[in-house]
Amino acid sequence: MEMINAIGRRKSSVARVYLTEGTGKITINKKDLTVYFPSAILQFVVKQPLQLLEVTEKYDIKANLDGGGFTGQSQALRLAIARALVKINADDKKALKDEGFLTRDSRAVERKKPGRPKARKRFQFSKR
Repeated sequence: MEMINAIGRRKSSVARVYLTEGTGKITINKKDLTVYFPSAILQFVVKQPLQLLEVTEKYDIKANLDGGGFTGQSQALRLAIARALVKINADDKKALKDEGFLTRDSRAVERKKPGRPKARKRFQFSKR
């Protein structure tokens, strides 16, 4: 099997994933998954598509993560892994889509407007 690559985005994070056949090793920015994401919840989020298809021990994943915070990065990585798995086997698309792993979460931070303290906050109104 050749190398499969896919991209995932969330907030301002971008994840580029390279998937090859292997033993289940996940490397992010040349670090191990447990080193890069010490939180068990974030590790769980990253592995969700692999666990759903029961291929956790079948593929090696190398990922480049850029931008954003740890939550956005983990969710971007989840999307990229799911997209790569669909490229390998198109029959898995329905299962991944039903769980919502192929949907790009487009929510991002709203920009600050000029003359205002924050994006939506207004200055205190005074009648007199």
